[in-house]
Amino acid sequence: MIKVQEYRPQSFIDFTKEENVKAYQDALKKVRAELVGKHYPLVIDGERVDTAEKLESINPCDISEVVGTTAKATVEDAERALQGAWTAFETWKKWDMDARARILLKAAAILKRRRLEACALMTIEVGKNYAEADVEVAEAIDFLEYYARSAMRYSGFGSAETTWFEGEENGLMHIPLGVGVSISPWNFPCAIFIGMAAAPIVAGNCVLVKPAEDAGLIAGFMVDIMLEAGLPAGVLQFLPGVGKEIGEYLTNHAKTRFITFTGSRAVGLHINEVAAKVQPGQKWIKRVVMELGGKDALIVDEGADIETAVTAAVQGAFGFNGQKCSAMSRLILVDSVYDEVMSGFVERTKALKMGCGEENAPVTAVVNQMSFDKIKGYLDSAGDEGTVLLGGEAPGECGGKKGHYVQPSIIGDVKRESKLAQEEIFGPVVAVIRARDWQDALEIANSTEYGLTGGVISNSREHLEQARAEFEVGNLYFNRKITGAIVGVQPFGGYNMSGTDSKAGGPDYLANFMQLKTVTERW
Repeated sequence: MIKVQEYRPQSFIDFTKEENVKAYQDALKKVRAELVGKHYPLVIDGERVDTAEKLESINPCDISEVVGTTAKATVEDAERALQGAWTAFETWKKWDMDARARILLKAAAILKRRRLEACALMTIEVGKNYAEADVEVAEAIDFLEYYARSAMRYSGFGSAETTWFEGEENGLMHIPLGVGVSISPWNFPCAIFIGMAAAPIVAGNCVLVKPAEDAGLIAGFMVDIMLEAGLPAGVLQFLPGVGKEIGEYLTNHAKTRFITFTGSRAVGLHINEVAAKVQPGQKWIKRVVMELGGKDALIVDEGADIETAVTAAVQGAFGFNGQKCSAMSRLILVDSVYDEVMSGFVERTKALKMGCGEENAPVTAVVNQMSFDKIKGYLDSAGDEGTVLLGGEAPGECGGKKGHYVQPSIIGDVKRESKLAQEEIFGPVVAVIRARDWQDALEIANSTEYGLTGGVISNSREHLEQARAEFEVGNLYFNRKITGAIVGVQPFGGYNMSGTDSKAGGPDYLANFMQLKTVTERW
């Protein structure tokens, strides 16, 4: 078995130190000189393949800038990649688990050396400020290292325990599924992209990766790192393209064995429906692993520490402009602390300056025009569902640059059954809901169809224990923000309409991409 040091999550860069800020700014200059304007072709069977059409990646903080391009895969490209992956699988599945794990560990080492480049590229491509980008690249490294170590548990005959029986040898083998498709989101285009690919790969599968159209460059950057680390041709097929075209084609395909998806509820449910239909020639039930967002709530009860509550609310709501599936989009306050918490929350949020990611603004632009229009639509009707206490506007420009800028917005006394309280907005908009008491607050928190993250700010042991048992979320946080799950520390995934609760970064995640075989020999 491969011998590596015990897994420990990456530490984060301290940007209160001037030397770290300068290093980041130097990385931005390097990326602008070497990566901005770059074109990434498809990668099929280890070959770079260009296409007639291209996808442009636009800087959301300055929409006049094309950050770079990727090839745009066709259905014919997808078919070739799928067939090539099955050919590669015949060899890849026979590799020792140690050998596959070494590739992930080497990729992690390369990414550590290029950490600030990856950060800077995300700052330009999707508008992340310094800390948000750094935390994500740290998570990507963590995924690579954690899954490499996790793979050791599944190596060889007897990798799962069976009960002794006289006169026989009995054992379980974990074997890979085959070839699958990974459809990843734009909001974590480095960490989720590589985590969704690395887990099935280290388990012995081959994967076709389709990144989000808005984040093709960082995906191409990560694919290059995996290939540099020694991944054989065909194991990872890079297929940037339009989801309705190649995503739909591959999800339907009889030779697709599994699908991993992170994105919207509507698209995820469509994928699940399509995958459930058996196609002619299909010889398995497709396995689907998905995370579909949330409408996440933080409850503050009557005995809570107000400063802790305000800090958790601001951090949870407005990190990366609320564009996180775990973001706090509902703040539920019991009546006795409503005014005090609201006052602090509004005042603290007023201090958040809007600007571009390269200037390290606390609030930057949302990712694209579609997101901008969606959020603006909710803000336009916000006054009908509550009281706009802060923000409420989507100016579409900042500092003289046109971009997808939306003000951090707080809507007070929102009706608990309203759209603002029930629908995922995916932007810097918080619905604040007044609860009669603790029990009412918990019922409000559980009143949506989602169940991803949630939190409670309380000093009542009784309330915390009730929430532990009854708050219907996959990740529950007490007396802190509800975002920022760390690989291996807080395995991440929700239930209800938030997904399959597969717990990315958890001890059993790799099992999603393997099947068990029981072997018995009578002596």
